[in-house]
Amino acid sequence: MPIDLPTLAQHFGRQPDRVPPRHLGTRYNQAGVFLPEPGNTVVCHVAEGSATQQALMDARLVFQGMADAAKLAFTPVASYHMTLFQGIIEGRREYPYWPRDMNSDTSIAAMTDDFARRLGDFAGGPAFQVAVNGVAPTGLRLEGVTAADRQAMADWRDGFSDLLGYRHPDHETYEFHITMAYLIDWIDADALPEWQAMLHAVEADIVQRAPVLELRAPAFCSFADMNWFEELVVFNPR
Repeated sequence: MPIDLPTLAQHFGRQPDRVPPRHLGTRYNQAGVFLPEPGNTVVCHVAEGSATQQALMDARLVFQGMADAAKLAFTPVASYHMTLFQGIIEGRREYPYWPRDMNSDTSIAAMTDDFARRLGDFAGGPAFQVAVNGVAPTGLRLEGVTAADRQAMADWRDGFSDLLGYRHPDHETYEFHITMAYLIDWIDADALPEWQAMLHAVEADIVQRAPVLELRAPAFCSFADMNWFEELVVFNPR
């Protein structure tokens, strides 16, 4: 669904007295360099060499060609993924973002080892397909193609939550996405119409070239920052 101007302004536009973007200074800096922020997660990587990857690479070039592209910290193509279930991350060590049965001072490495052990026998969930349902300055908004796909994704998330022992407040309403960039600075109001037109064109191009996104199987990953997500346990959809 193409993003409209009011929504674009609400989420990405400059407003009086607006605080800096949420992750600036912790996840990345003003130069667009990603900072150490270790954690783990369950993702579906974009398939290497696929039509989907090529469409996203082309979209990235369009984003980078915008006059104020310096307001974005671009993630590497190799990191492109859809998060299926949020793991834990440094700097957020309290329930419900951290398992109730684990001490909050446990190292990220030890938590990752524990999660990998718990997930070793996880049976996984049903196969599902995903499509783009919007493009924002920070990347793609996604949803399951059919009601059955959306239910399958919910089943995966429920399974991970039950096994790992925590459930984020947005567990039921989580918006699936592929992050292509983070905001370094808010977009000026007079630039928003140009952004909207670009985003509409990019969305149409991706939907035409990759109506169903080519994603790898879900995998439990560790990461040191947003540059790379190392697959540790790969699950086989039923």
